[in-house]
Amino acid sequence: MRVTKHEHAALTLEDSGSTLVIDPGAFTDPLYDLRDVAGIVLTHEHPDHWTADHLDRILKMSPGTPIYGPPGVAAAAAGFDVIAVNPGDRLELGPFRLRFFGGQHAVIHSSLPVVDNVGVLVNDVFYYPGDSYTVPGGVDVQVLAAPLGAPWLKIGEAIDFVLAVKPRQAFGTHDMTLSILGRDMHRGRLRWATEQNGGEFLDLDPGESIEV
Repeated sequence: MRVTKHEHAALTLEDSGSTLVIDPGAFTDPLYDLRDVAGIVLTHEHPDHWTADHLDRILKMSPGTPIYGPPGVAAAAAGFDVIAVNPGDRLELGPFRLRFFGGQHAVIHSSLPVVDNVGVLVNDVFYYPGDSYTVPGGVDVQVLAAPLGAPWLKIGEAIDFVLAVKPRQAFGTHDMTLSILGRDMHRGRLRWATEQNGGEFLDLDPGESIEV
């Protein structure tokens, strides 16, 4: 399975000729030339994780593609047929087996509502938590996409998250709000955390991939 990082929080996974798209949002360049899209996963409703333009473009290339997200996404994206998923749910989309974890977005501030959020585990090997520090209990994560920077993110908590997951490999995501210096500094912190359990941290830039 090939995992490709795109700008900010967007990811594509390719396996056996099919593609899974995760969180194509406002800070992500248009995704073109997607082939045989098995499904779209939106971890939560914030616009840096989905836009109507991205969904329209993907659906034009691959009509009928199912869209999945927690109940808050189904409400926010009312113009689309979003299938609601909750923590503990499992589903199969072609070659992709998905499991969902969590339930809530990390707290930004007490003045702001906490929205629905699901982390997604793909084929029991790749995990992306969305905007949360939810650890997928009982899972041997081979590759972790770990958030690097956000209004809700404190780097010490991000380090603790990586230490808890203990991935064999990790790379940074959710990084378009950071300067290049800030991104590289946070990569260094998560590299240290990954290496504490014998893992490897990869400096993936948009368009670069890893084979799982």
